[in-house]
Amino acid sequence: MVCIPCIVIPVLLWVYKRFLEPFIYPFISPIINTFWTKKAVQETGTVDQNLKSNGTCKPGSNGEVTANGSTIAGDKKTD
Repeated sequence: MVCIPCIVIPVLLWVYKRFLEPFIYPFISPIINTFWTKKAVQETGTVDQNLKSNGTCKPGSNGEVTANGSTIAGDKKTD
């Protein structure tokens, strides 16, 4: 059995997005824009070549990368 909030909350969010937001948003958007004036972070030209994705993979790489950009070896099954 599903709990009541698990049914009611998605339905209320759908009703808001579908019917109420088109009427409410034009009135609240100027207020939101005064608080949320930050620009998106733009990528600089000095990006490490290893982190840049060009659609190809290096041979022998399993795709796992740590936070500092170095790859880690994955556990491989051997027969």
